[in-house]
Amino acid sequence: MRRLALQFTHPYEARVVEEPVPRPGPGHVLVRTLVSAISPGTEMLVYRGQWPEGVPVDASIPALTGGFQYPLKYGYSAVGRIVAVGEDVDENWLDRTVFAFNPHESCFVADIDRVIPLPDGLPPEQAALLPNMETAITFVLDGSPLLGENVAVVGQGIVGLLATALLARFPLACLAAFDSFSLRREASLALGAHIALDPLDGENLSRITEQFQQSGGDGRSDLTYELSGNPAALDLAIAVTGFSGRVVIGSWYGAKRAAIDLGGHFHRSRMRLISSQVSTLSPDLSGRWNTSRRMKAALRMLTQINVANLITHRFPISQAAQAYDMLHSSPEQAIQVLLTYEGEQ
Repeated sequence: MRRLALQFTHPYEARVVEEPVPRPGPGHVLVRTLVSAISPGTEMLVYRGQWPEGVPVDASIPALTGGFQYPLKYGYSAVGRIVAVGEDVDENWLDRTVFAFNPHESCFVADIDRVIPLPDGLPPEQAALLPNMETAITFVLDGSPLLGENVAVVGQGIVGLLATALLARFPLACLAAFDSFSLRREASLALGAHIALDPLDGENLSRITEQFQQSGGDGRSDLTYELSGNPAALDLAIAVTGFSGRVVIGSWYGAKRAAIDLGGHFHRSRMRLISSQVSTLSPDLSGRWNTSRRMKAALRMLTQINVANLITHRFPISQAAQAYDMLHSSPEQAIQVLLTYEGEQ
């Protein structure tokens, strides 16, 4: 039997190759993949060849260790069923549905200590959004939203939308979302944003000022998240943030660069720019929070927030190249894209 695996071979090229099915060794299990989620932020940097030179692919995920060079397997959101166990692994693990940080492959071997058993009732497709939900939780924790604040989220891709959904559960004065794609703005409102605006419309800066002023503030955001993946969007995040405000930068720009205006408004506002990333926890929180607690919170939120409607496309693994081409050429059509494996084993 052979497995199918996705490889990025050159910029803008992805292909599916056949490989031997690996056998699980001691302490490992063989997982047959049901579904895997494409990360439209990080994975598109790989697809477009925009990975920054000298940065490891992912030092925190064993399946992704090493430097960046083509051909490369990538991806970190796989849900599957355990079909074989290695020596020293309890056979009760057989047939359990689990999540693993693994590239896009129709089956794979994983350390039993690094797979995450999924709760009953959580559909595999929704479970595939687990890394994105974990990331969104990290952003919310790092921003520390307060009762009655004005909050803005710039960028409504899948992580931005999940962050918006989490923030909507707080008693905020106003929650504003910005995205240039109408599909995503509509999703923002459905998840609880009070207003969703196109950042390319110059009149919307005055609209958001009016909206924020209704809460009794100064017309600017107390807390802003920059989650667009576009470094130029940091200017917008700074522009809408007020005196002593916080700007949480969750985007990873890779090799992309943009000129940022740190002139009058930023210089006089004493605002804070906060770097946030899921591989670590803030020292302010690590005394009470660890990765396990954050993961449990992410699983719980996936059962409480309607994420199913955020899945807009499904492609069989054999058609993965079409999925990446669509995300590159027509991003306005998609939110979350999944690769499926039924009949592809």
